[in-house]
Amino acid sequence: MNKETEHLETLTEIRSLMERSSRFISLSGLSGVCAGVFALAGAVAAFLYLNLDILSEDYTAHAFQSNGKIKPDFLRFAIINASCVLIGSLVAGSFFTIRKARLKGQTIWDKTAQRLIINLAIPLATGGVFCLLLLHHRLIGLIAPATLIFYGLALINASKYTLNDIRYLGFSEIILGLLGCYFVWHGLLFWAIGFGVLHIVYGIVMYNKYEK
Repeated sequence: MNKETEHLETLTEIRSLMERSSRFISLSGLSGVCAGVFALAGAVAAFLYLNLDILSEDYTAHAFQSNGKIKPDFLRFAIINASCVLIGSLVAGSFFTIRKARLKGQTIWDKTAQRLIINLAIPLATGGVFCLLLLHHRLIGLIAPATLIFYGLALINASKYTLNDIRYLGFSEIILGLLGCYFVWHGLLFWAIGFGVLHIVYGIVMYNKYEK
């Protein structure tokens, strides 16, 4: 009986070592929570800035001048708002991920982490260029849902190098993005749900599952 227990423990340890060598498991659920909070703050700021009725008003109507050109003030606000959300999320995500890795004695920047970043970056970079093209053609209503779709694709693409649970978040983001493409007037609301609410829910679930 003792030998069987020892074999099971050995197999468990080998499996753990293989997982750590092939998957980046230092992602913190608290990173997701912080990203969601920053995204919701950015969405609230946008709704307040545009003075929108969330459920019935088309936010894209506030983006254009009478001659059809994009308002400089709207564009400036959108860039600053998005930059603040992105920077805040990255800083918080890096802090909690590094802290988790140090607590577990794991390496942050190894080959697995590099593969994870590359597989995230390719769809994200493609989506960034695509959104710039949408902006160039003044298709502003499709930008918010497009970010959800490409972000979801990035998560699914990178999931093989980290926790499998991230795939479910990716699929959820894509579904919300497609809904946002159909209900264009509510694209900003779907963005808030995708990057805000889903991140918070995902972060809490991951924290309770892997870190608590």
